[in-house]
Amino acid sequence: MKRYLKTIVVLIVAQAGLHAQTAAVTADSIFNKYYQATGGKALWDGVQTYTIKQAYRAGTANDYDLALQGSLPMQALSKTRTIMKRDFIYGIKGTDGWVKIPIGSRDKVTQFQTSDLSEKERETMRRELRDLVAPFIDYAQKGYIATVVGTEQINGKPAYQVELEGKGVKYNLSFEAASGLLVREKVTLPTNEVQTRDHSQYAKSVYGISYPSETTFVSSIDKKPVKVTTTIEFNSAIADNAFAR
Repeated sequence: MKRYLKTIVVLIVAQAGLHAQTAAVTADSIFNKYYQATGGKALWDGVQTYTIKQAYRAGTANDYDLALQGSLPMQALSKTRTIMKRDFIYGIKGTDGWVKIPIGSRDKVTQFQTSDLSEKERETMRRELRDLVAPFIDYAQKGYIATVVGTEQINGKPAYQVELEGKGVKYNLSFEAASGLLVREKVTLPTNEVQTRDHSQYAKSVYGISYPSETTFVSSIDKKPVKVTTTIEFNSAIADNAFAR
């Protein structure tokens, strides 16, 4: 019993100490620690393009792969969702936005029906272009306000909570206090859907930036945990037709 009480006291003291630190820490200092932990701010500032490949697996017929290519200078993003060997392609470039839907039978050369994305859909993809890799990069320029709102325990380790809000979207980001790594992302979309991503593992890219490579994704809509594996290439060559309508 004494040992149990002593453990409780230690935890309370440790938590109190972390709360005291939270009063002094700023959102920028938390973000800077993340940059340092994942390769350095200079590398992050040098990112111009990225290629992301993800596999979403829940053991159902709805499992799918996602391939994304983004170019910040071109303000362009291509997103291909492959489900049951059929590609659904979404794209933006500047103010233009489109979706390509596969038509015809699978045993023939795939043809696509192309239509315009709505302005709301284009705005969502423009946000994704800037936020996919790390939503807090240049957050003030994007119109976000960042606030340290407290601490929490994630996997038995203390983490700082930062709220990032703007343009109808709110992120709740949890950074492990010791390592500085982002371990949980919770985003509330304009539709009120809440998406939670718990990052359990990081990998280092050839470029030198480390990124979350193993994630558990949960949407408030279906509430089913989905395992996500991710690979990212930074500043790799992108084909000229990657953003062709």
